[in-house]
Parts: sequence; C-alpha cells; structure tokens
Amino acid sequence: MPQRRLGSLQVSAIGLGCLPMVGYYGGTYAKKDMIALIRRAYDSGVTFFDTAEVYGPYTSEEWVGEALAPVRDKVIIATKFGFGVEEGRPTALNSRPDHIRRAVEGSLRRLRTDRIDLLYQHRVDPKVPMEDVAGTVKDLIREGKVLHFGLSEASAASIRRAHAVQTVSAVQSEYSLLWREPETKIFPTLRELGIGLVPYCPLGRGFLTGAIDENSRFTTGRLSTLPQFTPEALKHNMPLPRLIRSWAERKQCTMSQFAIAWLLAQAPWIAPIPGTTNPAHLDDFLGGAAVSLTPEELEEFEREYGGITLMGHRADAFTESQIDK
Repeated sequence: MPQRRLGSLQVSAIGLGCLPMVGYYGGTYAKKDMIALIRRAYDSGVTFFDTAEVYGPYTSEEWVGEALAPVRDKVIIATKFGFGVEEGRPTALNSRPDHIRRAVEGSLRRLRTDRIDLLYQHRVDPKVPMEDVAGTVKDLIREGKVLHFGLSEASAASIRRAHAVQTVSAVQSEYSLLWREPETKIFPTLRELGIGLVPYCPLGRGFLTGAIDENSRFTTGRLSTLPQFTPEALKHNMPLPRLIRSWAERKQCTMSQFAIAWLLAQAPWIAPIPGTTNPAHLDDFLGGAAVSLTPEELEEFEREYGGITLMGHRADAFTESQIDK
C-alpha cells in the first residue's frame, strides 16, 4: 500500500472507516466478524483506521482497540470527540475543554492505548471558541496523550483559527465524485497550510460503486433521509455512475477502484477512508491504490464530468445544521 502524508503524519493511502460496522447504515454485525475485517484490512496494507467516541456509541472504538492491539505500534488510529455522549445526548455538540479531556480518557481506555495518533473535533461547536478547543488539544499533545490534531467538517475560517493555536494535521470532510464542494471551500486553505484531507464517504454511500440504480428505493435507514437518494435524484444522477462505469472498463478496474483512484489523483495529501462491513468490498476498494490516472486522462474525465448536473444535497437538514460554514 502506498503511503501519504497528512501534515507530518504518515498514513496508508487508503484508510478504513469504522462507522458502518456498528450498524449506522442498517444491519447488525457480529463483533468477531468486524474484528476480522479490521485485521484483514491491516493484512492488506492498511495502517490508518478511523473511529469515533460516538460510533455505537463506544462500540467502534472498542472493536478497533481489540482488533489492533497486537499491532498497535504499526498503525495510526484516529478518533473523535465533540458530541454529548456521556450526557446521553449523542446528537448534541459538546467541545467544552473538560468534556474533551473526559472523552479522550474514555477513548484511550476503549482503544487499549496510551496515545491517540490523530484526534479530531468531530464537529465545530459554535458555543466553544476554537482557540479553547485547540488549546486543550495542544495541552493533551504536550502530555503525550494525543500526537496529532484534526478537524472534521470545519470551514476554512475555523481551520485557520485552530491552526494558529495548534498545528492541524488533517481535516476530514465528505468528498467524492458525488460531492465536490470541498474543492472550492477548503482546498485552498489546506494547500496553503500544508494540511491533509481525509475524505469520508468517498464512494458516495455506494452510489459510485454500481450497487445502486435508479430503481433502488430507501424507505428506512440512513439513506432514506438523504436528498441525494430520493427516487427523483437517483434517476437524475444516473449519468455519473454510467460515466464511472465506462472509465472503469477502460482502466480495467472496478467502479469502486476508479472512484478511489480519482480521489487519490486530486492531491498527494488526500487519504480517503471508505468504510464497509463486507470483506469482498474491502478487497475491492483497496485495489484503487493500484490504479493510476495520467494528467491527460484526468483532464478528459473532467470534461466529460462537466457535462453532468447533479441533484440533491448530501445531508439531511439536522446534519447540515451541525456542519461548520
């Protein structure tokens, strides 16, 4: 697996997102199977694993910690604070300094480790000055409990405020061929400050893989709440997976691999974290690291992509309300 740098932090070019395994997109998964999946990713060259206190809550961190304990010094574990999990309010923002410290202690315990390689603020908390958040993480870094600081779904202004207090190594944001807003909103800032990007949902929640078509219907679960997955939007957006399929055939790879390869080709400081509960899907998208696109191919693809219009926002209204603008 090729390596990439997020600021000064070296990670595998593709990481593993560990949210789906706790049933966020539906389903119930056995602990032993998910631990086996995490270890399969490591055996395949993945050294970058992404979790959060709120995933479960707690379950994802516990499984990641158990799965990676035998190879702890050979992997990078990223986790996140920022929701009111301990108060029983897992959808409420909370980045008060005292809460951050308690969250970190809990994460260290569940992850079976003495340090968090990359600690993100999960969502910017408008009630807590960014300087206080970054200052608290700076203290945790001095204490050796945290090694690198990151932000998730933060605006360019918030990134700058945080970086002025404590170096930001990575920013996590949704980014894929289905959602390219970060290119205009935060890419210039990341490039200027030397900060890496960690795209989540790099496969568009399955839309870019060919697994979803215009006849797919979502009446329950997470996808049923998203504007991109209404029947009207699915039908309107079908030219995108058709374009990806044609390029995948041309490059002799799968659609998932092409979508990942395209992301990796956008900048050397990008390391996506696709998630899955399926070993076959894991093996598939990890193959994206071996697909290369020339500058000429990228230009040609961009011209074809430019002829496509997309319908539907990426998030429901409540989720969108917690995304920093």
